[in-house]
Amino acid sequence: MSTIEQPVEVDGDKLMQFVFRAVDEVGATLNAALVVMGDKLGWYRALAGTGGLSPSDLAERTGSSERYVREWLNAQAAGGFVSYDPDSGLYSLPPEQTVALTDPSSPAYLPGLFQTAVGSILDYPRIAEVARNGAGFGWGEHVHDVHEGCERFFRPSYNAHLVAEWLPGLDGVIDKLERGALVGDIGCGHGASTILMAEAFPNSKFVGSDYHDGSIETARQRAKEAGVADRVSFNVEPSTAYSGTGYDLITMFDCLHDMGDPVGAARHVLSTLKPDGTWMIVEPNAGDRVEDNLNPVGRTYYGFSTLLCTPASLSQDVGLALGAQAGEARIRDVVEAGGFTRFRRAAETPFNLVFEARR
Repeated sequence: MSTIEQPVEVDGDKLMQFVFRAVDEVGATLNAALVVMGDKLGWYRALAGTGGLSPSDLAERTGSSERYVREWLNAQAAGGFVSYDPDSGLYSLPPEQTVALTDPSSPAYLPGLFQTAVGSILDYPRIAEVARNGAGFGWGEHVHDVHEGCERFFRPSYNAHLVAEWLPGLDGVIDKLERGALVGDIGCGHGASTILMAEAFPNSKFVGSDYHDGSIETARQRAKEAGVADRVSFNVEPSTAYSGTGYDLITMFDCLHDMGDPVGAARHVLSTLKPDGTWMIVEPNAGDRVEDNLNPVGRTYYGFSTLLCTPASLSQDVGLALGAQAGEARIRDVVEAGGFTRFRRAAETPFNLVFEARR
């Protein structure tokens, strides 16, 4: 006997609550582009520390169209990014937003995060196509904003934590680096982490590698500009077959989960480390269960994982696709499958977990 489905009763108040929440989501989506726009055109920097400007003042200071500036300022004020004084008609950038939007030396600096998000959205039509059949989309296929934005987002955090907290959290590594160690930075991207370590430890030598040749080209230029090219080299190589042996330290920053074969990469790390060497793995902060990550940080990382990390892994051999929210237990499984017997959490921030692996 067939059953008759009963109509689902819709709560009108809850429906409208969701509708207004969705409208807010559309505003937030549009604002990501507006933040990148304000950053690239220098509007935030021109507002900072002024006490307030009119749209015409801001337009004049930045060589921009007043009509565009006015609409942008109103959108920023509506979203709480900029303050508006109705009595004077002036717009200002509060001190906290000034730090987050104009100070690249602060770990709270955010323009790179927005730039990465906008780049990801630009690529979404192609991601949607590969999502039909489970194919991948390689890192090098993304628009430039993704590559540049990632460096701009991660670099301030590395500047704040890598030398001061993360490396000291590893057993005996600082002493080796100060005496003179050989370090491999795998999946180095534009080389921000590699160069930062080289600047901090002039007695050590560093080799960065990445499978994306465009990133390596940028990294080499950055090393020259930083004056460390005599102690830093960069190679276009995959994580499972990078060159060299006898490394005292291997590092991977926010990239293990992007690799197609992270277990194969772990095995290769083990084969290239000295017997007393250390592998440092920096990964996005995530819990082991889905419900642990249902929060603003988790939501952002799941979004990036859908548009960036998972497609990147699926574009490579094996295509394990750990995802940006892999969590400590899955990272431990990868490390132990690669032959390591010691694994621990060495440090953490609201955005990152730092692990130490040894033989």
